[in-house]
Amino acid sequence: MEKEKPIGVFDSGIGGLTVVKRISSNLPKEDIVYFGDTARVPYGSKSNSTVIEYSIQDAKFLINKNVKAIVVACNTSSSIALNNLRKSFNVPVIGMIEPGSQAALKASKNGRIGVIGTRATVNNKAYSNQIKKFNSDIQVFEKACPLFVPLAEEGWIKHKATYDIAEEYLKELRDKEIDTLVLGCTHYPILAEVIQEVIGEKVNLIDSGIASAEAVQVELDRYDLNTNKNSLGNQEYFVSDIPVKFKEVAELFLGKEVSEVSKIDLELLTL
Repeated sequence: MEKEKPIGVFDSGIGGLTVVKRISSNLPKEDIVYFGDTARVPYGSKSNSTVIEYSIQDAKFLINKNVKAIVVACNTSSSIALNNLRKSFNVPVIGMIEPGSQAALKASKNGRIGVIGTRATVNNKAYSNQIKKFNSDIQVFEKACPLFVPLAEEGWIKHKATYDIAEEYLKELRDKEIDTLVLGCTHYPILAEVIQEVIGEKVNLIDSGIASAEAVQVELDRYDLNTNKNSLGNQEYFVSDIPVKFKEVAELFLGKEVSEVSKIDLELLTL
């Protein structure tokens, strides 16, 4: 029965859907339950204690949905709350930072890696600490890019404003002669084409969602939790606010129609 339980995925809002897309591509037969805390987004501007509190509530919601593993599809939560989550819940908990850092190390040839993310992820030096834990000789340059999130959610994928803001954010990383750039926020892959153009075609872009989806596969193999069914998996979507807006953006992020999004009462999270 454990094998047929769904994989749980949570994010502070909508960006984690890019991770759902990667997991579905890698593990098409697995069921997925997604929770986006759209009433309290963004987590990137919250205190560490608040991020931990919210992350535990989000994970508890997924546990109550009988999931077999939890993917923390939020770089801010991954950078701050991952250890608390692993201590609190008796299922595999997969974050974004470690898989993304390993992927960046594999890709870099000159040992100069850039990271873009929310202010919380950058201020906590989540990626630079993890990368240096793996290899202390690597130079890491981090840059907060908060305006990328609303641009992605507006669907301004190739808008002039997006190019202008990307140029403003990324010029200092370009000057650092990085050869690898970690997209340290789950919204950023939506803007990957613009980011690639602005940072330069020779720079490797690392989508931490792809890396974490591969880590999910490793964890399911390790604990013998892969589903035995042969049909395609189902996906359920829950949010704490504005399901109509979520559905609209979800279809943009996932590239397919989303049939239903359920709104849950925020009080249920805080019980």
